[in-house]
Amino acid sequence: AIMTRSYHQWFSPNLQKNMELLVFGHTGTRVLFFPTRAARFYDYEDWGVIAAIQDKIEAGYLQVFCVDSVDAESLYNEYITPRERIERHIAYEHYIVQEVIPFMHQINPFSDMISAGCSLGAYHAINVAMKYPHYFCKAVGMSGRYDLTWATGYFRDLFSGYHDEDIYFNTPIQFIPNLQDETILSNLRKMDIILAIGQEDAFLENNIHFSEILNHKDIHHHLYVWDEEAHEARYWRKMVQIYL
Repeated sequence: AIMTRSYHQWFSPNLQKNMELLVFGHTGTRVLFFPTRAARFYDYEDWGVIAAIQDKIEAGYLQVFCVDSVDAESLYNEYITPRERIERHIAYEHYIVQEVIPFMHQINPFSDMISAGCSLGAYHAINVAMKYPHYFCKAVGMSGRYDLTWATGYFRDLFSGYHDEDIYFNTPIQFIPNLQDETILSNLRKMDIILAIGQEDAFLENNIHFSEILNHKDIHHHLYVWDEEAHEARYWRKMVQIYL
């Protein structure tokens, strides 16, 4: 089958704005694919990341849902307070969980679901999978940072030193160590979790730390360290072929 591509948009009650997404493929395991920092729903297509897995999509193994981000209105919005940043981020999570996932289910009700993303999209993908593991069979974070309060190199604390319970519960590195809910833990232990990061990536240490936290909780996962920084589309094109 030729790879099908469809464009969808609707007014999101959670975000109070029109949100767009692209769907590639007709059937198979559904992939909820989060864009990189402040990127758009069409960027993975433009960067050849979708073409890299076109064979799997055409064969009916994968159906990829490329969502949009509101990072410029939330995590990267310096014109609002840190409290407002996390509130906008939570509204985005509600859009994903209450609107996009039901839409994916409507289009393709009988298949498993993978949460995936690159760079800041890896944070979104892993964060949502850690909080709602019953939805996903697999989570793939490529070149990600799993604590947005953690500053390194030219990457700053996205909440400018502010911290509250909502930030804590949207920071896997902070909430996983104290997670006691057996239902969530058992679902996390069933999930296939993959973290891929470059040897020279500023987030390498963050990934190693997250991996140790998961180990400590007996949450099986794989941490793959790539040569060089590996934080760009030519690497992500290879990663999706291996990990999705």
